[in-house]
Amino acid sequence: MILLDTQIWVWWVSDSKRLTDRHREILEHGEDRNFCVSIYSCLEAPVREWLKTALEKPGIQLINLDFDIIVESTRLPDRFQGTREERLKDPADQLIVATAKLLNCKLMTEDRQILAYEHVDTI
Repeated sequence: MILLDTQIWVWWVSDSKRLTDRHREILEHGEDRNFCVSIYSCLEAPVREWLKTALEKPGIQLINLDFDIIVESTRLPDRFQGTREERLKDPADQLIVATAKLLNCKLMTEDRQILAYEHVDTI
């Protein structure tokens, strides 16, 4: 299973040219077409009709937030640590990274900060 960062999911559904050829190939023709998105991504994405369409993409399943993901997001090592104010700068990234870690799956992203974060396996 591969967890999609919000931007990758939005770009795939909208057929954006911003999606890299590598990511498009994995999403459309990859061997393991088993993808998921954090429910938190729904808060960052367009509303109702878009979400309905986006969740109907082949191989997509919605991962709900649960107690373990929420706790893990507050315990991420290195750059996700810090004061309460620092951690709250981007709680979406923290929750998505925590989800990938707990599911033990790769995270597809173009987010430079997440790509540079050594504690999660990214594509």
